[in-house]
Amino acid sequence: MYKKLPLIALGLMTALTFPSQSLAETVIERVARTGTLNVSTRVNLVPFAYVNDEDELTGYSIEIIELIRENLEKELGKDVNIKVVVDDTLDERITSVLNREVDIACDTVFTWQRDKFVDFSLAYGISGIKVLVKKDSNLSSPDSFKNKRIAIIENLLRPDSIKVIESQVTLVSVDSMEAGIKAVEDGEVDGFAFDGTILEGMRQTLNKPDEYKVIPDESYFRHGIACMVPEQDSTFLNLVNLTIGKMMDGYIRGDSRYVDIVNRYFGEEGIVPIESQRIKDFFEMIIITREQIPPEQ
Repeated sequence: MYKKLPLIALGLMTALTFPSQSLAETVIERVARTGTLNVSTRVNLVPFAYVNDEDELTGYSIEIIELIRENLEKELGKDVNIKVVVDDTLDERITSVLNREVDIACDTVFTWQRDKFVDFSLAYGISGIKVLVKKDSNLSSPDSFKNKRIAIIENLLRPDSIKVIESQVTLVSVDSMEAGIKAVEDGEVDGFAFDGTILEGMRQTLNKPDEYKVIPDESYFRHGIACMVPEQDSTFLNLVNLTIGKMMDGYIRGDSRYVDIVNRYFGEEGIVPIESQRIKDFFEMIIITREQIPPEQ
């Protein structure tokens, strides 16, 4: 089902360009014509999108993409395949959506700035800024970060957002998530600030995961995780949102398929364990801003 492409090496962030687009063909029209949904993803964002031990592309966001593909098949009455385009940097992903080279890019943090150029789906997850540190460090509270060196990906994580730590920290710019984690491993910095859910997932992939921890328990700065789609394409955005809404409602109602999807990544035995009631509360909050999903006949 998925067409695998060679992994692209992580590169430096570059300035975004935003070409004007004429909406000659909607996503659903193009998928109806070609039978293919083009998806931008990274392949190293545990637990959202990553390659497992069986060399399969998997993850929470990938499973949501599969649900979207199934709903497209129902809508169009024909088979729909998925073509994966590996975009390693945020500017690559946004540009791919802007140029309509891809139809959707998930596991993406919503920001008001990005929303000027692409449309975002309902948030299907929530995360926030946390810090990866060595387990034997005494870092835990904001005050403990005073005079410490904290790595950030400057073009991805704004320096002002880390100021919520309210400590006198020295920010060290790194090129990528991998570089930030390695800087902690090598002792070049005291911590690496990034998306907390991804940090916890990536911690478990390290050679000695128990030598590290992700702090604090509550994120410093919260954000929603959603899918980006081309602007001015409400029909496709509606289908994506309804798919996400059905998944959330199914989890709340105890539908085994949706419960299994969420629990694989966030259940008690999942990659990043979260209390089930917290997940239900979040899903209910998102759904109530739109409309409760009616039961399927």
